Formats: sequence, structure tokens, C-alpha cells
Amino acid sequence: MNNVHKAGFVNIVGNPNVGKSTLMNQLVGERISIATFKAQTTRHRIMGIVNTPEMQIVFSDTPGVLKPNYKLQESMLAFSESALQDADILLYVTDVVENPEKNMDFLEKVQRMEIPVILLINKIDESDQKTLGDIVEKWHTLLPKAEILPISAKNKFGTDILLKRIQELLPESPAYFDKDQLTDKPARFFVSEIIREKILLYYDKEIPYSVEVVVERFKETDRHIHINTVIYVERDSQKGIIIGHQGVALKKVSTEARKALEKFFDKPIYLEVFVKVDKDWRSSDRELSHFGYNLD
Repeated sequence: MNNVHKAGFVNIVGNPNVGKSTLMNQLVGERISIATFKAQTTRHRIMGIVNTPEMQIVFSDTPGVLKPNYKLQESMLAFSESALQDADILLYVTDVVENPEKNMDFLEKVQRMEIPVILLINKIDESDQKTLGDIVEKWHTLLPKAEILPISAKNKFGTDILLKRIQELLPESPAYFDKDQLTDKPARFFVSEIIREKILLYYDKEIPYSVEVVVERFKETDRHIHINTVIYVERDSQKGIIIGHQGVALKKVSTEARKALEKFFDKPIYLEVFVKVDKDWRSSDRELSHFGYNLD
């Protein structure tokens, strides 16, 4: 009988909006990363863990790689670049519409990597055979050492093959985390992510990117969970938009978030949401550190 145990870190990188979070949710089987149609949804590195008796895969979903315009984005890019340092296997996600040469600085770093790189061409359901062939050819010249696998994360096409391949490439190692653990993030992290997801879906334009959600209280009993959160915005005008006329907008977001949280935690939730102004938090090292963006 073969008693070898395999374990390793599989980091998911790529440009914004190519489907990294959707892919991670399919691979881990839980809604670990929030996935919406707006860019920059994932601001932190989020780990999701897949366990079987013979292996443990620690997936890490990173923010989309983008040229930083302000401090928050610098921090997000640093998270993505740190994913290149500690991976056993790298999944580079692209899709059928993205220009392969969109972010050459980052690609050059990937080219120099010694670990296995699997290039995933996502959303193949939105393409045809010939176009896909051309895309594969192009990527083959850009990342000659990478294995290329066409997938559709949304339709779960190719994800089983990918998991099997990851298992083959994983190094022999004992588990890094408890076998019943799904993620390295605490419960309150998911509360703020789920509320932020609802804000991304419900408000237009710049508002979601000027928002941070902080969980001030998370008290769980056998019967329910009581949560107090604060939505921080940068300006008074944004506070007005978040709350909406007679509080309608905030009530809708709170209700949607509460439903999603009840599904996530499988318990009744009492959710209180407040809105506060914290001017220019995205450009302040101190505030970014307070919101968990420091890398030290």
C-alpha cells in the first residue's frame, strides 16, 4: 500500500477579471473568494484548502495584477508578487479575450520561475476552436515552459483534469494545516468580504473601491451569530450614497449580506451595519495597515 502523503501551495495569479476567484471556488468547493463582475474584487491573498487522506492542496487566490495607481493597489500588487515566492505550483489564469501581452513585467517574472507553471485559458465556452488554437500558440511562445490547459471555470469544464494534474505535481510532504480546515482566514474576514461583495453589486462606479468593511463584533452562540460592522468611506458624499434615501440602499445591502452570511455560516444572523467617514484611507499606510493590507 502506498502511504506517501503529498502537500503543497498552489498559487493562482493573473490579470483582473479573468475568473481566478470563480476557479478557486470550483476547486475548493466553497465560496471562499468573493467573485463578482467588477475588477479588483479580491484585495487580499485568500487561502482555500482541499484535503483528501493522501494529499492537501493549499490554494491561494491573489488580487488581479494591475499597474498601481494608489497605495491600496501597490499593496495588492505586492500580494500578487509574493505569490510567486512561495508557490510549489503556479496557476496563471488568462481567458479567451485578454491580450496575452497585457502585463509583460509580471509575465517576465513568471517566465523565470523554476517551479511548474500551468497556464489556464479560461472562458473557452466564449470562443471557437480556431481562435483557441491561435491563443494557445501565442501563449506557448510567451511561456514556453508552461503546461497549457483550456478550461471553463464557470461550467466546471477542465477543473477535474486540473486537480488531477496538480496532485501529480505536488511534492511529497506532510499536511501544513489541520485536515478539517478549509481556509486560513478567520470568520470575520468572510463577513467583511461578503458585505463588500454586496456593495460591489449594488453601487455604481467608484463607490465600491472607496469602501472598506470592518467587523467590530462577532459573537457566536449555539443558536445564532451577532455581528456589528462598520462600512468606512472616504467622503461624506459617499456616506450619503451608501445609506441612500431614507436608508433604503443600506437596508437592501444589509438584508442581502445577512442572507448570504446565514447561508455561509448555516445559522441565523443578527447583523448591524454602520457607515463612517475615514478620509483618504486608501492612501494612508497607517489606515491600510489597520485594514489588514500590510505585508510585514
